[in-house]
Amino acid sequence: MLSENLLAKLNEQMNYEFYSSQVYLAMAGYCSSESFDGFANFFIVQAEEEKFHAMKIFHFINTLGKRAHVSGMEDPQNQYTSLLDAFEHAFAHEQTVTKRIYELSDIAWNEREHATINFLKWFIDEQVEEEATFDSIIQKLRRIDNDSNAFYMLDAQLAQRSFTPPTE
Repeated sequence: MLSENLLAKLNEQMNYEFYSSQVYLAMAGYCSSESFDGFANFFIVQAEEEKFHAMKIFHFINTLGKRAHVSGMEDPQNQYTSLLDAFEHAFAHEQTVTKRIYELSDIAWNEREHATINFLKWFIDEQVEEEATFDSIIQKLRRIDNDSNAFYMLDAQLAQRSFTPPTE
């Protein structure tokens, strides 16, 4: 049975996932204002993914007969000094999300709440992928440095990214 403590933490994480969507939309806005359209698309798709994550938690809470509680969010950062700066912030943000998911998982383990343990495994696997994606782009941006052709190619590659919600 879901304890009040675990329910509160799941609601916090759900709201943090909604906030994450806002963080990535703000980064997309920065990229768009700098005419980095492919990078903007990357962040727009990332925002959609984060909203999907939030809704996944929302539905899980409701499935257990509890109430998902949506709360307000702080304003995300909207200005960056460069694309690399934006991606470094995004990577740090994903590391925070990973830490939060691990903490949730620890609570579920301590409470022997097996349905939540099973549910959170998907998020743990997802965070491995999320961090790897951001780290890879950061490494590419660092190697590209001022190579405009390589930069253009990466921008074009990221313009092709799309989000299809996983079916389970």
